[in-house]
Amino acid sequence: MSCAICETRKEKRFCLAVHGRICPQCCGEQREVTLDCPSECVYLQQARAHEKPRSATDLEGAELFLQVEVGDQFLYEREHLLMGLTFALSKAARADRSLNDRDVIAALTSITKSYETLVNSGLHYETPTTSLGQQAIATEVQTMIKEYREAEQKHMGFVRLRDSEVLRALVFLVRMAHARTSGRSRSRAFIDFLVAQFPENKSVITTPQEAGSRIIAP
Repeated sequence: MSCAICETRKEKRFCLAVHGRICPQCCGEQREVTLDCPSECVYLQQARAHEKPRSATDLEGAELFLQVEVGDQFLYEREHLLMGLTFALSKAARADRSLNDRDVIAALTSITKSYETLVNSGLHYETPTTSLGQQAIATEVQTMIKEYREAEQKHMGFVRLRDSEVLRALVFLVRMAHARTSGRSRSRAFIDFLVAQFPENKSVITTPQEAGSRIIAP
């Protein structure tokens, strides 16, 4: 039998994306490029396990907000904020299986640019997102930030979280997303990482003292 994709080479493995048997070469070349590979695919998992981290060359042209400093002390002090934002992203990803890493990165970048404008000029300007999926991600993130501030008000009597801290947290997530995605057009490597951090759909805002450390730096 020939490969269901190239129809030339001999098929050797079953592809969950095409529901047929394909050759190893097509699997390697089309994986997360033309194929929407499900996370449970063993060949996808094996490929991710052996992939090298993305290099500086791979990240050329990526919007990493290098002008924003995100130090280890900030990551320690605002761990629960980072967990909340990560939870919001994983919640959005679970709600829409059509989303991929590029959607998450685009939405995060848009929100980050808005906060950068707010911090630098005091102007509230929302950078438009290009799809309903990206809008849903942005809404989840903004809702989480609002709930985080409401939780601070409830437990401490005042809001401590500054917009500049939100900006740094978002920049951290943007950089982590770029580092963890494969860069392929249909990659969901970063999304799968996010979902793995929160196997159950529970809030991390109301009881941050009970949350363990789950944020992993890129």
